[in-house]
Amino acid sequence: MRIGIYAGSFDPLTNGHLDIFERANVICDKVIIAVAKNITKKTLFNIEERVEMIKECCGSVGNSEVTSFNGLLIDYCREKGVSVIIRGIRAIIDFDYEYAIALLNRRLLPEVETIFLVANSEYSFISSSMVKEVAGYGGDVSTLVPQFVNDTLAKKLFK
Repeated sequence: MRIGIYAGSFDPLTNGHLDIFERANVICDKVIIAVAKNITKKTLFNIEERVEMIKECCGSVGNSEVTSFNGLLIDYCREKGVSVIIRGIRAIIDFDYEYAIALLNRRLLPEVETIFLVANSEYSFISSSMVKEVAGYGGDVSTLVPQFVNDTLAKKLFK
């Protein structure tokens, strides 16, 4: 069984993330969406809220599992029996960063392969940071995120 992992902060989940996840499900027998507890990032949503948003939006897609992890992704891959790391690439600037991480991951755990999925052009400009900024100023992000996430953002930002 080919187990893939799609890891990130997902703060919040975007339609671009969903696109990569759905395409990863075609490649892998099982895809784990793993929300990273990244201590260097200040997040709008706590880890439980991010996991809940993803479960609500992705829980019924393919053979999937939504979870969170702390520490190195490679260690989590080893623990879960992962053979493929899925990474989304929006633009060339993403590639430089992701390529360096893929090389390091290969050095640390050579049996796990990294696959880059290029974002569909309709999602190539979307980032969670942009979504939070636009939503924070009351802008409409309903075409950038799933409806559940849009509703959750509104509740969080405008209580």
